[in-house]
Amino acid sequence: MKRRTLIAGAVALAAPSVARSQSKYPSERPIKLVVAFSAGGPTDIIGRKAAEKLTAILGQTVVIENKAGAAGQIGAVDVKNAKPDGYTLLFATSSTHAILPTAVVKPQYDAIKDFTPMSSVCLNPLILVTHPSMPDSMKGFIDLMKNNPGKYSYASSGTGSILHLTSEYFKREAGGLDVVHVPYRGSGPAIQDLLPGTVQWMFETFSTMLQNQKAGKVRILGYAHSKRAPIAPDIPTIIEAGVPNFEAYTFNLIIGPAGTPPEVVETIDQATRKLMADKEMIKFLEDIAAVPTPETTPQRTAKFISDEIAKWAPVVKASGIKIE
Repeated sequence: MKRRTLIAGAVALAAPSVARSQSKYPSERPIKLVVAFSAGGPTDIIGRKAAEKLTAILGQTVVIENKAGAAGQIGAVDVKNAKPDGYTLLFATSSTHAILPTAVVKPQYDAIKDFTPMSSVCLNPLILVTHPSMPDSMKGFIDLMKNNPGKYSYASSGTGSILHLTSEYFKREAGGLDVVHVPYRGSGPAIQDLLPGTVQWMFETFSTMLQNQKAGKVRILGYAHSKRAPIAPDIPTIIEAGVPNFEAYTFNLIIGPAGTPPEVVETIDQATRKLMADKEMIKFLEDIAAVPTPETTPQRTAKFISDEIAKWAPVVKASGIKIE
């Protein structure tokens, strides 16, 4: 009897540790959501809001870790090499999963094979913004560029950035414009040269330029999405302004390392669906002119990545961009 009592006690003591080892994801520890860019930028701001909301939904802390460098490669590689247990995820962007797969000479990861797509949070359409001295219509703007090849210049946040590629894409779709590219180290310096007219135009995010537009310091000619932004319904889409089918945006997806278990993917998928049904989250995104993507699934996320790589690959190749 004494021996049976000792065995029963030992089993009772062991039970909690067994339960913990088989506990349902994500009860073990906080989830790290890697943002492959510096704190304070659009991706970081959206990522932190999503992490805050996902923490409440999952009942487990979701923390942001900024891994900036090499146009997003450092953060993406960090997640690629992480254990595929769902506790290290990537807040993927157009840089990490649309441009770099083609632009990098020796890529450190395969954007499709090395990751597990989970869900989508939003698109962040870009805007075409000009110095006020430029024509106030898209047609007038394009005609000026066509009639003065090589005379005008556009700014970007750096060679190979989404702002650079979107400008090259626009030049092609607007009829083959001859405009000089002036790359900067980030959007801040580029905007500082746009304001006095040192460069004449650039693509940027809506939230970055809206106050300058309201103050009359710049002019927004078009929004690169199929529908107008709710916060600025008076600004036409670039499609409406005269460039057919033109859409360009950054995006934010949640993905994990290759081999992430299906139950983890399902948990993040369901949590993101709840996130994208949250009215406060929707308003937060719309207030910065981002476009929520509520109909998210792992399958749609995977297809979206493939489609974006296919869209930007010819633009990258035509521009001759090669990132070492």
